[in-house]
Amino acid sequence: MSTKPKKSKTPSNAVAASKKGPISKFIAHNYRHFNAASLVDAARGYEDHLKKGGKMVVTLGGAMSTAELGITLAEMIRKDKVHAIVCTGANLEEDVFNLVAHDYYERVPHYRDLTPADEQALLERHMNRVTDTCIPEMEAMRRIENVVLDEWMKADKAGERFFPHEFMYKILRGGKLKKSYQIDPKNSWMLAAAQKNLPIIVPGWEDATLGNMYASHVITGEIKNVHTVRTGIEYMMWLADWYTKTAKNLRDGNGSIGFFQIGGGISGDFPICVVPMLHQDLQRPDVPLWGYFCQISDSTTSYGSYSGAVPNEKITWGKLGEKTPKYIIESDATIVAPLVFSWVLGR
Repeated sequence: MSTKPKKSKTPSNAVAASKKGPISKFIAHNYRHFNAASLVDAARGYEDHLKKGGKMVVTLGGAMSTAELGITLAEMIRKDKVHAIVCTGANLEEDVFNLVAHDYYERVPHYRDLTPADEQALLERHMNRVTDTCIPEMEAMRRIENVVLDEWMKADKAGERFFPHEFMYKILRGGKLKKSYQIDPKNSWMLAAAQKNLPIIVPGWEDATLGNMYASHVITGEIKNVHTVRTGIEYMMWLADWYTKTAKNLRDGNGSIGFFQIGGGISGDFPICVVPMLHQDLQRPDVPLWGYFCQISDSTTSYGSYSGAVPNEKITWGKLGEKTPKYIIESDATIVAPLVFSWVLGR
C-alpha cells in the first residue's frame, strides 16, 4: 500500500529565491543535485541560522585573498552576515597586497606547462607564483613591510603589544596606503573588516610572509621584544573569552555561533577546537556547541586528513552535536564561496 509523501514545510528553492536577485534564481533553478545541491542546502542553512538570531564565523584557508574573495566577502562583512573571521597569515596580508599592487600582478593561465627554467625566470623578476597568479614582491610585499615596520617599531619602543590583525588595522585606518590603492576599496575584505572592527583570529601567523619579515627584524635587533606581536596562544585565549560571552542557545536548541569553513588547515582546525577546550579543559559544560557547520573542501576523507573528515567525525571530538546542521561541499572554494555568499546577500 503506497502512501503519498508528506509535503515539506520548508519552501522550495525556487520560492526561497523568488525575492532574490538573478544569481540566486539561477542557482535555485540549476543547482539540484550532488555538490550543486549541497551548495544550495548550505547557503539556505547559513541564511536560516542568521534569521534565528545566530552569528557566523568564517574561516579562510588556501589563497582566498589572492583569489579575490573580497569581492563578495567584503559585502558580507558590511551587511553583518559575518561576525568574526579566522584566517591564515597569508590571507590576512594578501588582501592588502592585492589592494595596493593589483595592477602589478600577473596571471599565468598556462601555469601547468611552466618548466623549472620558467619558474626561475619568475623568481629573478621577484614574481611569487600562487597557482595562476604572480604576486610582485617589491610593489606588494615590500611596500606593506615598510609601512607595518613603522607600527611594529613604534609599539616595540612603547612597550605595547598587538595582534597581527590589529597592526594591519592600524595601517589601513592610518591612511598611509590610501594613495596606493589599485582596486575599488569596496572589494577589500580587510578594509571592510577594519571599518567594522571585526574580530579576526590569525593562528600560525608566523608562517606568513610578514611573519618571516617580522622575525628578520627581531634578529637584526630593530625590534627588541619578540612578543610585540601577540601570539597564537593569546589568540586562543581571546577566542575562548569571546565565544563564552557570545554563544547562547537558540530556540531550536542549537548554539548561536555557526562555523563556515573555506578550505582546510590551521584556519579551520584551530578555532573549531575552542569548544572542546572550553568543555573538557576548562570544565564549562554549559557553553553551547557550534550551531551550524559547513566546509568547502576538495580534500579526500580516506587519506586520514582532518580537512577531509566528514562533519559527523567532529561529533566524536565534542565540536558539533548530533542535531547540528552540517554541510560539506566537495568542490573548488573559489567557485563555491562567492555563490553561497551571493545567495545569502540576496543577489
